[in-house]
Amino acid sequence: MITLDIFADPVCPWCFIGKARLDRALAQRPNHPFQRAWQPFELNPTMPPDGMARADYLQAKFGQDGAAKMHVQLLEIAEAEGYDFHPERVTHQPNTRNAHRLLHWAGLEERQEDAMEGLLAAHWRDGRNIGDATVLCEVAEAAKMDPRLVERLLASDADIDTIVAKEAHARERGINAVPSVVVANAHLVSGAQPTDLWLQVIDELSGAPSDATQH
Repeated sequence: MITLDIFADPVCPWCFIGKARLDRALAQRPNHPFQRAWQPFELNPTMPPDGMARADYLQAKFGQDGAAKMHVQLLEIAEAEGYDFHPERVTHQPNTRNAHRLLHWAGLEERQEDAMEGLLAAHWRDGRNIGDATVLCEVAEAAKMDPRLVERLLASDADIDTIVAKEAHARERGINAVPSVVVANAHLVSGAQPTDLWLQVIDELSGAPSDATQH
């Protein structure tokens, strides 16, 4: 298997789209050689612990015009590609450090795919606050993790240092945006790449014809 180290933050809309595109490629190539490992990367490491209103966050980061343009662009992509994506439901911008801790624990139990899907769905489909411990425990339970154990861990400082260290290492390697995918610990693929690109990569690695339209 070839490891895809995916540096992502579930509150990043491009991570939602990038995962959906990669999911489609992997579904079309069920014998693909990839094994995904979700790695922590906080978009907003200085976000207050309780987060903030999303409208205030967008205004501060992008300005009113920039936020509106990005919103329209994302909705157009989601509609064109058929994604269940509802950024209009997101009213709160959370601190995601605990979400990354959950993903770390999910990785230890080989439940990362379900945990990341749950976090993305909670935020981008349901507009829930994934900085809230109750929401995180519900995501954990849906991913077949023990919600009582996750609740206890979230109430502690467990693995905060691990998340911070992994993120610092990523930045030292030159990763400064998400999504960023490191293929086989050697090749960096940045951004929410289209499904066709991933199909070509899979076909090249497996020696199959690199025709992205084949099924």
